[in-house]
Amino acid sequence: PGVRWNTVRKVAMCVKDVLEEHGLVGFPKTSGSRGIHVNVRIERRWTFTEVRRAALALAREVERRAPKLATSKWWKEERHGVFVDYNQNARDRTIASGYSVRPVPDARVCCPLRWDEVPGVEPADLRLDTVPDRLRKKGDPAADIDRHAGSLDQLLDLAQRDEDGGLGDAPWPPH
Repeated sequence: PGVRWNTVRKVAMCVKDVLEEHGLVGFPKTSGSRGIHVNVRIERRWTFTEVRRAALALAREVERRAPKLATSKWWKEERHGVFVDYNQNARDRTIASGYSVRPVPDARVCCPLRWDEVPGVEPADLRLDTVPDRLRKKGDPAADIDRHAGSLDQLLDLAQRDEDGGLGDAPWPPH
């Protein structure tokens, strides 16, 4: 609440930078609501806990780089700015799939984007009545996600650095 959309876009671009610096390719998409999701295909060799640990390290690094814009704090009363939700990698969590219509009055769509679109994207422009034509004209920006399965090794090194520096695990969502 109270976070400007432009701030969400800036934080998403910071996520892109952190991912790329750690050898990963992110695929952004509007959430269809108030955020931007970034999907990352990874190799199938890490445990569930390791994946979440890497996501937490990513969130903390984004917070370090953009402390006035982003937070990794789980408790709402501790948050400011954009929450980088590492707990989307918690058990029993679901995300809106690309091209799903969201339950909002203007029928916004959770829409995959190219990174060069993120700085200017307006979610209100991506609706049930506009996205099909966009897809026909531009294609699916996430179509080749499976060709970019990456390694979590560098993010797990970052997680270890955080842990060695005294940052332990962060809260998990309630079951």
